[in-house]
Amino acid sequence: MYKTVHLSAQKEDMKQEINRHEILEKITPLIENTAMRFDLIPIEIDFSKENHRWFLRIFLYSHKRGITLDDCENVTRSLNDFLDELIPVKYYLEVSSPGLERKFKSEREFEIFKGKRVSIKLKQPLEGETERIFKGEIVDWDYTRGLTFFRFEDAQELQIPKENIQSAKLYVD
Repeated sequence: MYKTVHLSAQKEDMKQEINRHEILEKITPLIENTAMRFDLIPIEIDFSKENHRWFLRIFLYSHKRGITLDDCENVTRSLNDFLDELIPVKYYLEVSSPGLERKFKSEREFEIFKGKRVSIKLKQPLEGETERIFKGEIVDWDYTRGLTFFRFEDAQELQIPKENIQSAKLYVD
């Protein structure tokens, strides 16, 4: 995983309440457009407070290539001044790749990682099955029907309702 970290310009210590959802709404289009300029996709944007410090974490992905340190640095440099205008508190910016065995955090990732190897854990076994964990490849994703999945174990294509997916993560042999 590649990562660049940037500490925002020093801001006045404000005792105001920070609405993280409001800030995310403001900065997300900027981050998406900036990443797009470098042919990248921000698969996760998180703004949260940990140990009395604010962190903005951006995880980037590309369908065409692996994410490099240069990619992270380019996005960081392009965003710095604009983010400082939109975020009223001191924060740490972390821009990185998602990692080789990333756990999915949104349904959108099933679309983004179509054709990739994943490990799926189900809430309940599928009809006629006893296992709840499968390794295979994402064939397709539909927000209403769920996941079309190619299971490696028996070379079978499965339709898995999204309500039955407990977790999913990328996996490497």
